[in-house]
Amino acid sequence: MGRIRSFDRADAARAAREVFWHHGYEGAAVPALEEATGLGRSSLYHAFGSKRGLFDAAVDSYLDEVVRPRLRPLQGDPVSPAAAREYLAGLKDALGRASTLPATSGCLLINAAAAPIGDDHAVAETIAAYRAELRDALAAGVAARHPRRGAAERARLAEALAGLVVAALATVRVDAAAAASALDTAIELLEG
Repeated sequence: MGRIRSFDRADAARAAREVFWHHGYEGAAVPALEEATGLGRSSLYHAFGSKRGLFDAAVDSYLDEVVRPRLRPLQGDPVSPAAAREYLAGLKDALGRASTLPATSGCLLINAAAAPIGDDHAVAETIAAYRAELRDALAAGVAARHPRRGAAERARLAEALAGLVVAALATVRVDAAAAASALDTAIELLEG
């Protein structure tokens, strides 16, 4: 009879998420993952198969617990005309809180895109799907805010807003003022 797990898989993924988010996949040493999760190497490998399996679980946790709750108001029916502005202002606020992971480490997925792990096909697909989800959510917010604009103009605006969000998430760890400026520009474009 197998040993009963005495840990919660979601808690372990959440704890590992912070290590990956702060250090990146390549920089997340297994001993640091063991310390963060409170699990030994054999337990981690038994539960997740590999460091990569743990990373995948951490990414799922990041999407479900960090990204999608913030996007949810843009994905409902109906979407409030203020939802896109609130998203952008809320993100600016989150990135402006200096001691938080978003402020010190940006976005787990955007960081992964620029790292060697981003060359992995499955990781690249996850990152592309995340960006598409972000763009589609912003497109719904743009449509709610500007229902009389043409579809092509709304699509261009949503694409520009998504690009500015990605730029802010990519630069916040090295230039918080530039990240805030990118989000201010996104709000100005949305309101214009």
